[in-house]
Amino acid sequence: MSSLYSRSKDLSSRPRKSLSDSPPSSPSYSSKTSRQDRASSRPDSSGVETASDRQSARTTTFTRRENRLASLSKTEDDSASKDYKKLYEDALTENEKLKSRLEDSKQELTKIRSQLDRVTQKQDRISERSTVFESEKREKEALEKRVSDMEEEFKVLTELKSDNQRLKDENGALIRVISKLSK
Repeated sequence: MSSLYSRSKDLSSRPRKSLSDSPPSSPSYSSKTSRQDRASSRPDSSGVETASDRQSARTTTFTRRENRLASLSKTEDDSASKDYKKLYEDALTENEKLKSRLEDSKQELTKIRSQLDRVTQKQDRISERSTVFESEKREKEALEKRVSDMEEEFKVLTELKSDNQRLKDENGALIRVISKLSK
């Protein structure tokens, strides 16, 4: 496609001739006379060319060249306009393809972003759960320690109560013994 583009640049940089500027491609009166001039401009049997013969030969060569270039540029203009149309259509189809690819990419991007958001939210919830689990675990350990401490205290308290009861009983017995002795 780039070669077509560069060719179209080359064609667009050339000055275009309008149809009125270029002579018609069919042989006209001037081209017929130029052939006659060419025939007459050949050196005569004496082999000597005159200045007017050389001048007419130059003009006929120039005219032929101009006619040839005009007919070439006319066909190039036709093909160039077709090329421009084809290039334009190609560019349009390529633009449409690129637009659809861009739209697909945008949709895919939004889809991936939503998946990423879901994954991050899920990980946030998991991390929150893990922190909650860790805090609950610490709390549970603290409660278990407290329960075991309370159980130890309860055992000590039970022992103290039994010791206290024993001491009360001993104290009561001693009081009775002392009161019997003092009577």
